[in-house]
Amino acid sequence: MCYSCFYAAMKTRGICPQCGHDGILPGLADDANRWPICLSCARIPGDFTCRGCGIDGAFYRRGTCARCALRQDLTALMIDGAQHQDAMAPIVEAMCRVERPESILSWKRSPRVRGLLTGLATGDIPLTHVGLDEAGSNEAVHHLRSMLEHAGVLAARDEPLARFERWLSVKLEVLTEPAVRGPVEQFATWHHLRRLRQTTVPGQDSAAAVRYAKQEVTEAIKFLTWLHSTHHRTLATCLQLDVDQWLAPGPTTRRKIRNLLAWAKKAQLNRSVHITHRQAPPIRSLTQQQRLGWLRELLAGDSETLPYRVAGTLLLLFAQPLTRIAALPTSAVTISGDDVQISLGREPIPVPQPFADMLIDHTGSRPNLRAAGGIATSPWLFPGFSAGRHVDPQVIRERLERLGIDLLGARNTTLQSLVGAAPPPVVAELLGYSYATAQLHAEIAAQPWARYVTKAATTTKIERF
Repeated sequence: MCYSCFYAAMKTRGICPQCGHDGILPGLADDANRWPICLSCARIPGDFTCRGCGIDGAFYRRGTCARCALRQDLTALMIDGAQHQDAMAPIVEAMCRVERPESILSWKRSPRVRGLLTGLATGDIPLTHVGLDEAGSNEAVHHLRSMLEHAGVLAARDEPLARFERWLSVKLEVLTEPAVRGPVEQFATWHHLRRLRQTTVPGQDSAAAVRYAKQEVTEAIKFLTWLHSTHHRTLATCLQLDVDQWLAPGPTTRRKIRNLLAWAKKAQLNRSVHITHRQAPPIRSLTQQQRLGWLRELLAGDSETLPYRVAGTLLLLFAQPLTRIAALPTSAVTISGDDVQISLGREPIPVPQPFADMLIDHTGSRPNLRAAGGIATSPWLFPGFSAGRHVDPQVIRERLERLGIDLLGARNTTLQSLVGAAPPPVVAELLGYSYATAQLHAEIAAQPWARYVTKAATTTKIERF
């Protein structure tokens, strides 16, 4: 028997249909059903009981299973001689509870990983987010942090926000001119950082908001540096002519200083300069025929794997933004027999066929569930590559754009189609949109909200009498 077949046989567990033994079932019955059976019933010689835990299974090392071998290694590495053994015990226990202990055994062979685990044990690396930040920003640190958060040893934190804080610190360090550094630090701290901290939601990805904040801070640095070096002026003494001169020859990204100037006005640093709103570009959209064509492809085609087909269908069927799709929890999907519902707003929505069957298949076969070695069940409908985190919306974006889908056009067309078929306030509440957004798309779809409001008011008046 080859190793692959032996490994598969020794991983088959259950209750033997012939004798009732609860354990490994490496053999096959001689009857037509060929049910898996235990060692004794299959007359397989040998004792495969682990010396450590007493559970039968494949040996990993000298008569012990992989889980016991992992416990021995981690105990020697992190508990024996540790500065605070009580603090290390939960970490070892969490790693030993994984579904596949072999994955942790392979992972810890890396000298960098062993250095991290040893550093935690000796106290050289504090068991905090700050301690792990100081240990480096490599993949080993990132994976260890994810596992510790997923196991409940460390509190979960917003990683994009934490990276923004470190990025901002580095940016400010290289700004030596007080006329530039002062306003940039205040703008970044009191406008962007405060807003990011106030709006961060556990489990929600703030990467898009962080990217936007980085762009605005970067453009603010460029503008104030130019203003000081060219005109020897500061944000407080800046003239409207300076702003116009900065915007005229440059790329459109220069207009991202608009929030800097708005903040300066609010903070009473400079009330005389401003940037007018740009005329909004035409709203991108698909034809209804294109939208339905993409729906047919995602529902019945094989151009993408199941998770990304599900994500694309949520976009084309329910007009959901990719950031919201990526952060959907499994609890948003309710399956009761043949009835499938999904919660995207205030109340659950029935999921039509054949998407309902596809959604059921996806919930039962979600990818990346072993990202943490099986420490705990992922709560996300689209689990990410890191333990306890959902997939990055950018990953979904790249996969769907690779197919050729105009994502913004698809969402606009879908939302306009929905507000054309149902009252916009109802659509807004069911899909998690604001009333203003629903109203805007209703006007574009030539289905004014006012018609619904008038009808509702008339109906209410009639009912009262």
